[in-house]
Amino acid sequence: MSPQVLILPGWQGSGPEHWQMRWVAAHGYALVEQSDWMRPLRGDWLTRLDEVVGDSPAPVVLAAHSLGCIQVAAWARVSRHVGKVQGALLVAPGDVEQPQLMSVLHSWTPIERQRLPFKAVLVGSENDPYCSLERAQGLAQDWGAQWVNLGACGHINAESGLGDWPAGHALLQTMMKE
Repeated sequence: MSPQVLILPGWQGSGPEHWQMRWVAAHGYALVEQSDWMRPLRGDWLTRLDEVVGDSPAPVVLAAHSLGCIQVAAWARVSRHVGKVQGALLVAPGDVEQPQLMSVLHSWTPIERQRLPFKAVLVGSENDPYCSLERAQGLAQDWGAQWVNLGACGHINAESGLGDWPAGHALLQTMMKE
């Protein structure tokens, strides 16, 4: 059975020009909707992800951006459904422990740093305002994720000008074939 791709946006969601929403439109991937994109509560987001993964009749591949990456790490520690995850593409994790984010996203600290129980690739940027290159590399190492440096691409979002981001989709496709 082919895996189902679940799209996990970060804080404030992903707008229509974001690569995540382009993938939803182009490939029919499932967006994991949250009840409150503006005031994300860790427990609510983890519960919602657990429901969606648990309800999937197929294995899943996660495609997370920003806070969605932090969500995956936290969820993997507490869920009984982690065995359904075939892999995770983690893009531009938001460092919720830095002061500018911690004041708003305080329920997300500390960041879970345990090795993920499934294959993961973490894609980071050299000039991401929400996570330094060194921090992103450290998260990749802690999570046991393959590290990919995308260069100077900001927060790897709509403002980065990636469009449909075919190189990112190719990374996702490799996880779907394994």
